[in-house]
Amino acid sequence: MRGTGPVVAPDQNASHQLSTLRRFLQYLRPYRKEIPIALTLVAIGASTQAIGPFLLGWSIDNLIAKGNLPDLLLLLGLLGLIYGLGIVAIRGQILRVGWIVQRLLAQLRQDIFLKIQSLPMSFFDRSEAGDLMSRLLNDVNTVNQAFGQTIAQMLGNTLSLIGIVIAMLAINLQLGLLSNLVVPLMILTTSFFARWARARFRVTRQTIGELSAKLEEDIGSVREAQAFNRVNLNIAEFDVLNAANRDANVEAVAITAAFLPSIDFLNTLATAAVLAYGGYLAVTGAATVGVVTSFLLYVQQFFRPIQILSQFYTQAQSAFAGLERIFLLLDEPSQLQDAADAIEMPPIQGEVIFDHVTFGYNPNQLVLKGVDLHAYPGQMIALVGPTGSGKSTIINLILRFYDVSGGAVKIDGVDVRSVTQASLRRQIGIVLQDNILFSGTVAENIAFGCPHATQAEIEAAAQLANVHEFITSLPEGYATQLGERGAPLSQGQRQLISIARAVLINPQILILDEATSSIDTRTEALVQTAIARLLKNRTSFVIAHRLSTVTQADQVLVIQQGQIAERGTHEELINQQGVYANLYALQLGAASATEVLN
Repeated sequence: MRGTGPVVAPDQNASHQLSTLRRFLQYLRPYRKEIPIALTLVAIGASTQAIGPFLLGWSIDNLIAKGNLPDLLLLLGLLGLIYGLGIVAIRGQILRVGWIVQRLLAQLRQDIFLKIQSLPMSFFDRSEAGDLMSRLLNDVNTVNQAFGQTIAQMLGNTLSLIGIVIAMLAINLQLGLLSNLVVPLMILTTSFFARWARARFRVTRQTIGELSAKLEEDIGSVREAQAFNRVNLNIAEFDVLNAANRDANVEAVAITAAFLPSIDFLNTLATAAVLAYGGYLAVTGAATVGVVTSFLLYVQQFFRPIQILSQFYTQAQSAFAGLERIFLLLDEPSQLQDAADAIEMPPIQGEVIFDHVTFGYNPNQLVLKGVDLHAYPGQMIALVGPTGSGKSTIINLILRFYDVSGGAVKIDGVDVRSVTQASLRRQIGIVLQDNILFSGTVAENIAFGCPHATQAEIEAAAQLANVHEFITSLPEGYATQLGERGAPLSQGQRQLISIARAVLINPQILILDEATSSIDTRTEALVQTAIARLLKNRTSFVIAHRLSTVTQADQVLVIQQGQIAERGTHEELINQQGVYANLYALQLGAASATEVLN
């Protein structure tokens, strides 16, 4: 099982967390006009919450104590209007802030997807699809839960808290200062738990990424797991990762469970202090009953936003852990960016040159060591050799999935690093051993590399690929819907559709990587005929373990340990009685034995 790449975030301090928040808030820039509206609604809602206790306390001293029932009824009506306005404002702020945040998160998902699509192949060599999906889905969803659902409340409660503090200090300075004595304790408590929670939530984001990667891998290989009787072992491995994720989440929940009662205790402590000292002031005549009542109401309101803010701060630790992983991905360098002065690749004629090319996926371990080759337009170049010798690497360098470590790859005399990747790959077709089809219609799969192709062009490509008759026999013809990876088509049928896909883009350079393996003999004949048509007047590079498929090649290159050990035509290499001749004799003998057995 591969590593998850740059998944584990380094230990982050508070300043780095603030930097992460600032970066996240940059996504608010497109909504400059909407934000003042939302803040206005927040301010109105907060103001209505702060004015209520003052009016109630004032009514006790000036209306209820004096038996002024008419004015009391008027005040109650005013309070009703104020609280009604507050309800409308709070609903409006939730809708407006939610509208902004959801668009912000949609843009974040878009940025992640665009980044994944633009990353070089070397990134995917060390990363897992499940973990990348976890960042796109789980981590963004965690941010949504923290910010999308509570940010409006957080803003409102922040303003409410400011208004309450001002009102308390204005009504009675002594009681106001007493009520605020617990604030430093609350800040210390929140800071302690937040630091503890941050580490735990970071672990939860990492473990859910590992769990997603394992799940994606095992679902995709369930057939192999059952065939090799590995189901129980896979279940055991999943149980380990699942338990690690469970334990991380339990620890995070335990922190929250300890944090909230601590805030409640401070709330009770402040209420008791206000009640005791306020009662004393009321008895001694230093404060009225209405003032004490207002303070008791304010203390309850004072701690409610603090509780919400504190709870949000704890939840935000999980969101920050997710944002750290997201930004680590977004900061991943795109090693194969087009050069600043890159040009469009001119129409390819088909000449391919490897000029003393060296390359290694790991800088300390070269895969290709000084490879020189020259393919002329229209030639068929066969690459043969043992697994791991460097055949597929040569193909990857032609497509510029990687950059050479030394030397140069040139097409029609143009270094592939000097042209845009899109204009290069647009003119190169590829048919792999295990071609992937996508959920969609047969026609959409054929037009995958040429989405604007007409139906007539799609059908012409299918006819050239020997798959038109099969497609028309399907229940809905070219409109037949395929499932994931082309289900329920056979391997050979998927291969023929992949050939049609390559035909449609009309490439001048064609790459075939084991295109006829893993299919039955009858389908192989159709595939070989389709390939023969496709190869005509095109430069082609063919990787094949079955040497009988490359006997007509213009050049056969025998790759061993990253070097070209032999080169020549089939007949020339047979006459040399070297590596190729021995391989061919072994395969010919195996084929003869198979014919006898059959």
